[in-house]
Amino acid sequence: MRLVFAGTPEVALPSLDAIAASRHELVAVVTRPDAPAGRGQRLVRSPAGAWADEHGVEVLTPAKPRDPEFLERLGAIAPDCVPVVAYGALVPPAALEIPRFGWVNLHFSLLPAWRGAAPVQHAVWHGDEVTGASVFQLEAGLDTGPVFGTLVEPIKPADTSGDLLDRLAVDGAGLLVTVLDAIEEGAVTPVPQPPDGVSLAPKITVEDAQVRWDTPAFAVDRLVRAATPAPGAWTTFRGDRVKLGPVSPLPGGPKLAPGDLLVDKKQVLVGTTTDPVILGEVRAAGKKAMSAVDWARGVRPGSEDRLV
Repeated sequence: MRLVFAGTPEVALPSLDAIAASRHELVAVVTRPDAPAGRGQRLVRSPAGAWADEHGVEVLTPAKPRDPEFLERLGAIAPDCVPVVAYGALVPPAALEIPRFGWVNLHFSLLPAWRGAAPVQHAVWHGDEVTGASVFQLEAGLDTGPVFGTLVEPIKPADTSGDLLDRLAVDGAGLLVTVLDAIEEGAVTPVPQPPDGVSLAPKITVEDAQVRWDTPAFAVDRLVRAATPAPGAWTTFRGDRVKLGPVSPLPGGPKLAPGDLLVDKKQVLVGTTTDPVILGEVRAAGKKAMSAVDWARGVRPGSEDRLV
């Protein structure tokens, strides 16, 4: 089939590699417009757009996929199908109708669970033991289309969102190409999603990622792992924001009030409403990331100091 791929961040790259290595013809990549980045706010191509540039594939960067110029160009290319991985914009019916097999989306959850922008983060945050990926027919609703195929992925106890998403991106790329092959052969029919088991996964904001020490240790652990690497879990110390890497609950550890610190030569403990947690990596404002022990050695917390 002639394919136009729609995707933006690095998580889309395994699927681009898999499609490029498949029997299908990749004729263009649709991605979000170049965006300012870094201190100089220089316009930078998205990872998917940069991949296309490197491989000599046409790049389309509409401000919105309903733009008439984009619709005209997509119609002229006349793709058979548009596979989608984390494109980042709502696709209007006028665009959905152009390919004869429509737009086919790789989503990182077992639909109808965790529809939305942050399915992996919410699966980790809510303590799911299993997640997966689904390839479904894109339609006007939010991740509501019928499903062509799925794969299942266990969530390991120490998984961050980044860890889990890396695995799903690679395994999901294989699933996406398998579905595209089956669509071309007429060997697959999408199955409507069941009405039960629907959950929503909106984007996790910086405000969401503030650690609440007045919750149990398991909840602190899940939130920090869910927010790693983005947007990054954080707390405050002496009024300044401090970013945190994954923590480790310490069952049976010393009883500490929520947010209270206990420092020794080997570890830094923080109190929750249950067991304390061992801090891992800490990044103070304007500083490089460091171990919690090194951070504590520099700030020398006193008995009145706590994390808020």
